[in-house]
Amino acid sequence: MYNKAVIINSETLGRGDDGVGHTLLGVFLRKVLANPNPPDAIIFYNSGVKLLGYSSHYIDILQALEEKGIELLACGTCVYSICGQHKLRVGRISNMEEITSILLRAKTVITL
Repeated sequence: MYNKAVIINSETLGRGDDGVGHTLLGVFLRKVLANPNPPDAIIFYNSGVKLLGYSSHYIDILQALEEKGIELLACGTCVYSICGQHKLRVGRISNMEEITSILLRAKTVITL
């Protein structure tokens, strides 16, 4: 059972200045890592899947989140379409069936 799930659907947090959005996303991920009550899963889709790839600036933070037991799930369709690759540097490829199941069963879903 998933108590809390977070959705990241973009490479940045918020709209407007991408530089600020990248900074905010990094701060958010570090705060999640430091929080004693983290989500059970972080789901990445659309351009958010780029954060799990080899050129991501957030790999260290994401690896630490995964080591803490937080599942990092990437939409497979998005990875194949957007990244043009089948490998992620961190996390794992999922599918919409699993993602839907997690979101419908989670007590709390937070979309960034």
